[in-house]
Amino acid sequence: MTSLALIFVGAVLVNNFVLVRFLGICPFLGVSKQLDTALGMGMATTFVMVLSGAATWLVENYILIPYGLPFLQTLSYILIIASLVQVVEMFLQKTSPGLYRALGIFLPLITTNCAVLGLALMATQQSYSLVETIVFALGTGGGFTLALAAMAGIREQMEFADIPKALQGAGISLITAGLMSLAFMGFSGLISM
Repeated sequence: MTSLALIFVGAVLVNNFVLVRFLGICPFLGVSKQLDTALGMGMATTFVMVLSGAATWLVENYILIPYGLPFLQTLSYILIIASLVQVVEMFLQKTSPGLYRALGIFLPLITTNCAVLGLALMATQQSYSLVETIVFALGTGGGFTLALAAMAGIREQMEFADIPKALQGAGISLITAGLMSLAFMGFSGLISM
C-alpha cells in the first residue's frame, strides 16, 4: 500500500509530466485559458491515461512479450491510445456537448499527446504490475490536471493584471509556466523513482 501511495504522489508532484518532465505542453498551454475547460481536458486525459495504461499493460504482458513481439510496442501503444481517444470523444459529444465544443481540436489531439504515450512507455520501463500501472496513470493524470488547473487559474487572474504589452499573450504564459516548473522542482528528492 505504501509503494502505491509513493507511486501516486511521485507521479503527481515529484515527476509531474507537464512541469517536470515537460510532456503534454501543447494542451497545457492551449487549453489552460479557462478553468472549466482545463478541468474537462484534465479529466478526459486522465480517463484516457488510466484506460490506456491498463490496456497497454495487458497487451505488453499477454501478447507482445509471450509472442516475442516487443518491437511492436510503440505501434501497438499508439493504436490503443488512438482507439481510446475516439471512444472518449464520442462519449463527450453525446453526454457533454458544451465541453466537447470547448475542448475543440484539443480533444482529438490527446491521441498525439506525448504524455499519454510517455505514461505507457514509462510504466513498461519501470516493470509496474497492473495495479501499479493504474495507480501511476491516476497520478500522472492527476498531475496533468493539477498543472492545467493551476495554469488556468493563474491565467484567469492575469486578465486583470497590468502586464507590459511586450509580454502579453504567449510571453507571460511561458514565463508563468517556467516559474511553475521551478516551483515543482522543489519537490525533487521527496520521493526517488
